Amino acid sequence: MTTAETTGIPQTSLVPTLATVTGAVRTTQAKLDPLGLVPAAGTVLSRAAGNPVGLVGAATRLATGLALTPVAAAARSLGLPAHPAVEPDPRDRRFSDPTWEGNPAFFALQQLYAVACRYADDVLAAGNRGDDLADQKAHFAARLVTEALAPTNFPLTNPEVLVRGLQTGGLSYLQGLRLALEDLRERGGVPEQVDASGFELGRDLAATEGKVIFRNDLIELIQYAPQTDQVHEVPILCSPPWINKYYVMDLAPTRSFVEWAIQHQRTVFMISYRNPDESMRDLTMDDYLKQGVLAPLDVVTAVTGSEKVDLVGVCLGGALATMAAAHLAARGDERIGSITTMNTLLDYSDPGELGCMVDADTLERLTVRMAETGFLASEDMAMAFNLLRPRDLIFRYVPSRWFKGEQAPAFDILAWNSDATRMPAAMHGTYLRDLYGDNLLAKGEYALGGITLDLSTVTADAYVVGAVNDHIVPWLSSHAATRLLGGQVRYVLSSGGHIAGIVNPPSPKAWYEAIPLGTDTPTDGDLWREAATRHTESWWEDWARWSTERAGALTRPPRMGSRKYRPLGDAPGDYVRG
Repeated sequence: MTTAETTGIPQTSLVPTLATVTGAVRTTQAKLDPLGLVPAAGTVLSRAAGNPVGLVGAATRLATGLALTPVAAAARSLGLPAHPAVEPDPRDRRFSDPTWEGNPAFFALQQLYAVACRYADDVLAAGNRGDDLADQKAHFAARLVTEALAPTNFPLTNPEVLVRGLQTGGLSYLQGLRLALEDLRERGGVPEQVDASGFELGRDLAATEGKVIFRNDLIELIQYAPQTDQVHEVPILCSPPWINKYYVMDLAPTRSFVEWAIQHQRTVFMISYRNPDESMRDLTMDDYLKQGVLAPLDVVTAVTGSEKVDLVGVCLGGALATMAAAHLAARGDERIGSITTMNTLLDYSDPGELGCMVDADTLERLTVRMAETGFLASEDMAMAFNLLRPRDLIFRYVPSRWFKGEQAPAFDILAWNSDATRMPAAMHGTYLRDLYGDNLLAKGEYALGGITLDLSTVTADAYVVGAVNDHIVPWLSSHAATRLLGGQVRYVLSSGGHIAGIVNPPSPKAWYEAIPLGTDTPTDGDLWREAATRHTESWWEDWARWSTERAGALTRPPRMGSRKYRPLGDAPGDYVRG
């Protein structure tokens, strides 16, 4: 019998019904498990079930840890020396309170948590198959769960919370409850990271004086006012990422790369991207190239009259600046003087922890999600980055804010980080697929603006910065620029992470590593670091020397704007407020 005869439903009507059900399932999965962590964990656990030796080893270590923990705690209660079942990580600030070591009960609790975390790792290791994506996602999921279940995240098992409650007569609990309800109502249950109420754009953040001299549907172009009587003739065009607002490059007075460059006699221009809405859903990387970099480049050369322009880019903005340089090289356009990139990927073969968020299945779910609105919501983008560092960016605020009733701190970097943007659906989807997914740029197969880009044709001198603790752009991956670019490349490894490696003004704690100038740069990252020398200053200082040598003669500063490009308003402009 046919399906229609069996069900009484015409067979032709089943097709749209099945399509509707399938679409609903995909949409639900895209919302509930956008990273596909549940099926990945199931895959690894099923593998572990087929590895009895590995599971027995994990169970043995678990039993040993559970047996040793009460013995060690009892010994400590008697003042006797006792070795912990799991050595505490001295870098783990969650257990920095002396109570975790001095009180036997809390010591035992911390140890039981460490033993459980180790057991979870051991079970997953029993199901590992090398660098399989499922392995990476399963470990990612396990880390989220174990971080969430840490005893520091519960009021009765956190000694700092208990002490604070006693000191305040319980008022801290009431204040924490109020803040938790506020976060649930206004932030979807995510603890507030920063109190940004005291920061004002143009005063505390993005405060360097300047004028908006050009605007199109995608960007505003800011020209900054000179702070010296003379400037070098080659101007700088800054290419920031559009995943966040531009002012990571102009964070705050004395902590602004823009200010630093201006004070070192450079004329600086800044691209400021508009925060996309649904009407911009069809924008592509071609639009970002033409409207985002090439259009302002034309304005900079027209306003300054300079034959050369230095490009300085951060993260995704650095990648686009490099693509623009390759695009121009293919056209025989020689306007690019030098290129500086900070924490930028050109080879996406090893994107680090982001790898578990950019596989084909995850990108398909992301496409479904973006199709509903025409963009990736800023909250989704922010959460993706928070999940890469859940201990520091999510759970550290649970005890302090929800249980101790403490207000979020006021910190300029976190204020910038919370000022997230949306991403147009078409651009973001193809960018992730073509670069993260297929690594077309490094392969020489990525086409932009009708031209297939060859990074080896970028022969301008390049200053490439990586950060030693960068978890978004691993420094070994950013180092790949030394073999991809065709010019002389100076690679510098900075202290700090993805943001602190950029916002890196001179300070006693700053350092960078580099090969002496004039020395060939090894294209292997590990060999490069063996040959590199550590310097006890900020890379900003090294960059200023390197950049100045390539910036041309000193001359009078150009006027703000021109007859054609008259100032439209004061920096930081309108788009940054969107």
